[in-house]
Amino acid sequence: MGSGASGARPTDSAYRGARLGLPEAGPGSVAASGSRAGAFVIDLLVCTLIGGLGVVVSATPLERNLIGVVAFVLLYACLLPATGQTYGMRLLRIRTQRVSGGLLGIGAALVRGLLVAALVPALFTDRDGRGIHDRLVRSVVVRA
Repeated sequence: MGSGASGARPTDSAYRGARLGLPEAGPGSVAASGSRAGAFVIDLLVCTLIGGLGVVVSATPLERNLIGVVAFVLLYACLLPATGQTYGMRLLRIRTQRVSGGLLGIGAALVRGLLVAALVPALFTDRDGRGIHDRLVRSVVVRA
């Protein structure tokens, strides 16, 4: 066989993020799925600990879970517009930004947080590694 492309059609993007105008590697390139999942787990643990504080106020298990979910959504709604990163994202050196560049607004970050908390939208990704929640608010998670 010749030294042509590995079966890719000419219209296919060579790498994740090419269609978005992002670099192939390094800062600003699309973050790996493992980093995204790891950041989610770290944020989930932080918010579970916050929900656990409900024990101090004698909350029921359902109320503690609700406190944790609300903390998770607020974490996204407050930190993404301010810094582009949640605690987990900062630890794993990734960030969320608009596809066009720049930070998300509060509304977009709130919607994104609600959808990530629902988990299902994050499981379905496109060729650029963006979940339904990212496509809806026109965001992308990149390497910091």
